[in-house]
Amino acid sequence: MTGVLEDSGLQRILAVMAHPDDVDFGAAGSVAGWTDAGIEVVYLMVTDGDAGGFDDGLTRPEMAALRRDEQRAAAKIVGVTDVRFLGHPDGRVEATLDLRRDIARVIRQVRPDRVVMPSPERNYERIYPSHPDHRAVGAAALDAVYPDARNPYAFPELLTEGLEAWTAREVWLSGGPTANHYVDITDRFDRKVSALRAHASQTGHSSEDDLREMLRGWLSASAAAGGLPEGRLAEPFQVVNTA
Repeated sequence: MTGVLEDSGLQRILAVMAHPDDVDFGAAGSVAGWTDAGIEVVYLMVTDGDAGGFDDGLTRPEMAALRRDEQRAAAKIVGVTDVRFLGHPDGRVEATLDLRRDIARVIRQVRPDRVVMPSPERNYERIYPSHPDHRAVGAAALDAVYPDARNPYAFPELLTEGLEAWTAREVWLSGGPTANHYVDITDRFDRKVSALRAHASQTGHSSEDDLREMLRGWLSASAAAGGLPEGRLAEPFQVVNTA
């Protein structure tokens, strides 16, 4: 598509996601390419993922701590060292004013050129990306980009904290029903798999071969939809100009 910001002109990208592992399912291959190009990428996880996993022997606080550690380990595989958590309750996220403020705060702290987030729209073709937490985070994050983070009079307490208004120029929506941009991650597929395997509490119940097969199915279909040659793998996004 036309109109996408050139990666060469970017300094920072912020990925705002609902749960640990969301960014790796949706965008780890793209993130690896950005960090390889020298772009700073920061992760913001709205929840700690305490409602996930398959181990009844862990308490929910123990699961949250484990998933935070897993996300940090996965992030390192794709070149990300700054991983932040808001600690909102997993499975009960709503697009409230408080959440918008919390995300706008981080946008003003990080000052990204591009923000990656879940789509706020339900995807009826593939329901799994449309978890209610994902849609709520997408709605709140989009509102945080426009108008909250750029409006100096929105959430005046942020100005009191010394955080000046900031305009993120572009949003990339992941997991939604409409894609208009496809990133070829074929050469970074192994790193995407490794990042997902770092989330052992979520992916350890199936074999790596099964994970690879599942991912290849999704990514091959996306590559075909994006007009890439046969055998390529792509992560799909809906890119929105927010300058």
